[in-house]
Amino acid sequence: MKMIKKIAAAGLGLLFIGSSVFAQSLADAKKAIGAEQYQKAKSMLKNLTVTQADKDENYFYLGWVYLKQDYLDSAKAVFTKGLSVNPKSALNFVGIGAAAHIEKDNGTATTNFNTAVSLAGKKNSTPYLYIGLSYLLPVSGSATGPNGSAVSPADANAAIAVLNQGVAANPKDAEVLIALGDANRSQLKSTDAYNAYSSALILDPKSAAANVAEGVLWKYADNYDDSQKQFQAGLAIDPNYGPAYREWAELDIRWASSDPAQHDAKTQEAAENYKKYISLTDYSVETQMRYADFLIRAKDYTTLQKVATDLTASANSNLRVYRYLGYAAYENKDYPNALKALNKWVTQADAKRLIPLDYLYLGRIQIALKSDSLGILSLRKALTLDTSQVDIYGEIAKSLYTLGKYQEAGDAYRVYVDGSRHATLQDHFKEGFSYYQAFKSQLIQQQTVKTTKVDSSLLVKADSALSYLERKLTKPNAQIIYYHAQVKDFEEVGDRNSIKGLAKPFYEQYVTLALAKGVPTTDDDKGRLVDAYVYLGNYAEFKDNNHTAALDYFNKAKDLVPTEPRVVYYFATKGAGKSK
Repeated sequence: MKMIKKIAAAGLGLLFIGSSVFAQSLADAKKAIGAEQYQKAKSMLKNLTVTQADKDENYFYLGWVYLKQDYLDSAKAVFTKGLSVNPKSALNFVGIGAAAHIEKDNGTATTNFNTAVSLAGKKNSTPYLYIGLSYLLPVSGSATGPNGSAVSPADANAAIAVLNQGVAANPKDAEVLIALGDANRSQLKSTDAYNAYSSALILDPKSAAANVAEGVLWKYADNYDDSQKQFQAGLAIDPNYGPAYREWAELDIRWASSDPAQHDAKTQEAAENYKKYISLTDYSVETQMRYADFLIRAKDYTTLQKVATDLTASANSNLRVYRYLGYAAYENKDYPNALKALNKWVTQADAKRLIPLDYLYLGRIQIALKSDSLGILSLRKALTLDTSQVDIYGEIAKSLYTLGKYQEAGDAYRVYVDGSRHATLQDHFKEGFSYYQAFKSQLIQQQTVKTTKVDSSLLVKADSALSYLERKLTKPNAQIIYYHAQVKDFEEVGDRNSIKGLAKPFYEQYVTLALAKGVPTTDDDKGRLVDAYVYLGNYAEFKDNNHTAALDYFNKAKDLVPTEPRVVYYFATKGAGKSK
């Protein structure tokens, strides 16, 4: 996608004016957090922890900003300080729980969330709000940044449950309803999400956040016009509400990719909207990291590499920038710099922050640099890292399939098709074909390396995948039927006299489908028909003891490929002198 480069040159060059005149109330700091003005909020809250050092809420919101900016250790230190100020601070227990949740320490998270609930007043919905939001935060190792991270069903359900408790505690808290809508939207529960956002707007018609949240709902439903109207409605309420421009920019990218007639106009508009977002937040490393997340979704890797390279020069740069640099350099075919950047990220980042996509890209880079063995190791690492992020397995499977690493490809496709909403019937076919090829390779190797063990479970997996595919197809597909026949044929490898006929109905169906297209002309088509005729001939010969039928099948095979070894053998032995 051609992205407008003005963002990098102009948008990121805009500084927030008037930063030394920040208001010092907690309400203003919370408003700045909601508007994603994190540097501004952090400055105010740091000041509040000095001028109002006895108020535990100040520490919680400062820690929350650190969480949003991916500074986990700083967040935990501030939450702990808040608890030292007030050992019964419900919000700071939420903060400790949120940090534990991000680190996938579910036991500690649950304990602290439960403590927070026990300390919250009966009508105090705020602890419930932030527990719910904590479950929606990206955990360590999630695939993308805060805007695009997938929320697991378990986390979403936990968020929905606790947010409903918040609604019960205070039915007039619009923020709780917006968060409840977000939790439902993360699981594609669109009706529930819409009801929550609508209820929030009834309570607070002037909520820019609720309008924008509803616009995001329409965006993912591909209702672009209504989505844009909601973003505009949010900006009519608060022209300085930056997240509206960010979501609008991401809508534009989605719109541009689906409507070629508006591609250029929407791409330009996306650049302008993101420039406005940046101008309304702050020119910080964190904002630029957010911009990098946007560029990945926009697939503008040229600009991403420039932004990421510039960020590496900053003393305060987040190590995660090397992930962006590695991804971008690979997409731009700058493989040496891609390897250097991604190796730095993978070796220096906390292991909890690494995701399957990191190892997928590392593997691709290594393979591009002719280090196939290292590349395969990286792809295998991606396979084992986090099975909850199923969509990435489609990418991993594709890479392994291309390399001919069929058993690993089959395993990756299996995870992908079992868990992803985006898996296609072609992915199911590749799963089955991969397992079939893996077994076939083992069988061939066993002919020369007698110690090779053949894994018959591969055939079971191939059979399952192809059976599923056949049930889902609207009409039979000759190629799929052929490979299914081959799988069943392999299940009978051994003494021909004990042939069971597992493959017989599949080969018969294949013959019917293949001949319906006319006489085969390509070597591949002839070879497949010969496979079918040879199997059916052997079945007739050894199972039915029907030598006439066997001869007929082998004659048909001979007509197609007279030199085929199995055909030659038949006529040299059983069919001697009987050829037409």
